[in-house]
Amino acid sequence: MAEGFFLGDIARRTLGLYEDETIGVRLHTNLRWRSCPFVAVAATMPATGPILEIGCGHGLLSAYLAMASPEREVLGIDVDGAKIRAAARAAARSGRHLRFEAMVPGELPQGPWVGIAVVDVLYLMQPADQEELLQRAASLLAPGGVLVVKEMALEPRWKFRIMRMQEVAAVRLAGITVGATMAFLPPARAAGWLTSAGLSVDCRPLHAGYPHPHHLLVARRSASL
Repeated sequence: MAEGFFLGDIARRTLGLYEDETIGVRLHTNLRWRSCPFVAVAATMPATGPILEIGCGHGLLSAYLAMASPEREVLGIDVDGAKIRAAARAAARSGRHLRFEAMVPGELPQGPWVGIAVVDVLYLMQPADQEELLQRAASLLAPGGVLVVKEMALEPRWKFRIMRMQEVAAVRLAGITVGATMAFLPPARAAGWLTSAGLSVDCRPLHAGYPHPHHLLVARRSASL
């Protein structure tokens, strides 16, 4: 069974930050939590210091990171102003070092960051733009910092087909996710970009217990730089 179906104390408190939002936001954040391995993603991030989430949406991962450790200083950015406003209201309720900002496409706040997370964002960009984003994010890492990328793999094929149909509905029909394109690439492609940026990369399938082919790349900057 996927980890998202068993809500621990931190997860319950994180979702509780959105309890005063509209039913649409509450429904979306609850479904999003249960369909994405946020706990596994969060476990790869440093417990202290400045952390950036690129493409944070309603801010679930950022909020969870901040709620799990008050020694983290978390900033989430996104191009969707409505989601950022909901995330900012959640941050105000959190009592943590948590904030959100709307950014224009391609803009990233200056580091250095001890941790950067990019979760289900790259597929909404063309391959060349995906590579540029990862290279720029890598350049913002502090020595010893970690860049975590969670995307969908192309295998198992049946899980990929299910996920792709859902994303077509979310992006092109319902407009839930902002994006004009969908470009799903094999994880090895992004791993190669991160390696060329000077990071060591660990590839981890995360789809067990989920109907979607989640895959995690954990890329680290050498601490000796």
